Amino acid sequence: MIAVRLVRLIEEKSDDLTDRLLAKFYASPRTRDLRKVPEHELRVRTQEILGHLSDWLLDKSSPDIERRYREIGAVRAAQGISLAHVIWGIVLTKEHIWDFLQREGFLGGPLEIYGAMELQRLLDQFFDRALCYCAEGYEEARLDAAMVTAGRGAESHVRAH
Repeated sequence: MIAVRLVRLIEEKSDDLTDRLLAKFYASPRTRDLRKVPEHELRVRTQEILGHLSDWLLDKSSPDIERRYREIGAVRAAQGISLAHVIWGIVLTKEHIWDFLQREGFLGGPLEIYGAMELQRLLDQFFDRALCYCAEGYEEARLDAAMVTAGRGAESHVRAH
């Protein structure tokens, strides 16, 4: 399967791809909030995707993706990262993968194009779900935090009277 070979290439080059993607995160005004995330943590999360892309695309179930990305959304909410910047980070990751494949010239012949289409379908499915689950986790965490804050406000109001 050509898509698997392309994914393996991405995994083999994942260290360099991670370095370049982090540079994009830090340079883009759309992801400037990601600077609040400790660099090591951001590197580990990025490497988790790029270095193990075949696992995410071929082996992980939708509940695995849901669990992981809801968790990421909740963590980013707690870190005070804007949801738009979190989502742009995921979008830039997907675009970064395609930029790499185009730069490497693997999208030339008919067989490669078919493999790229197959890979694009898998990537779209994964990243679309990652975006939705991340947003759900983010919103849930923000709502939980607001409820805790509202509860404390009501508590202090009751104690004052």
